[in-house]
Amino acid sequence: MSIVCPSWLSFILYNPVRKAFTDRQKVLDESGITQDSVVLEIGAGNGFFTEAIAARANRVIAVELQAGMVEKLRKRIGFSKNIAVIQSDAASLALEEETADVCLLYYSFHEVSRKIEAASAISRAVKKNGMLSIYEPKIEVSKGDMMETIKLFEQKGFTKESERDGTFTRFARLRKTS
Repeated sequence: MSIVCPSWLSFILYNPVRKAFTDRQKVLDESGITQDSVVLEIGAGNGFFTEAIAARANRVIAVELQAGMVEKLRKRIGFSKNIAVIQSDAASLALEEETADVCLLYYSFHEVSRKIEAASAISRAVKKNGMLSIYEPKIEVSKGDMMETIKLFEQKGFTKESERDGTFTRFARLRKTS
């Protein structure tokens, strides 16, 4: 089991080095996020992706488990009409059905303890034909673990459209087909 980054270490999630090595716009492009998108971001942390998503998308629903991270996220984003911050476990997430066009799981799903329940909640929240983008760190998530995650979401009505392994990251994009 992996360890969730505590809020007092959040500076490692948002720093110049990470900004230099993480192409946030490419992640948004690969995820199918447009100006009309409603994006469900699970594991928002202190807002590294939240601010980039909000600059592009119509609306962001940023979900974060830890109170300390939620506080840091709210400080980072300030008052923004197109960002809703929810403190919740992904498995307990209670959103209206078919709320989001895209769900982004960036280095977060491997940290979810109740994966089946979380996949069900995400599936309910994503619209039919909506996208699910999963990015996981290769150092913590094996190829087999990634395949299990993809299979879990396929059982929840998603179809894999693409998958690749990069130097540091495993990626899969799925579309909700049923």
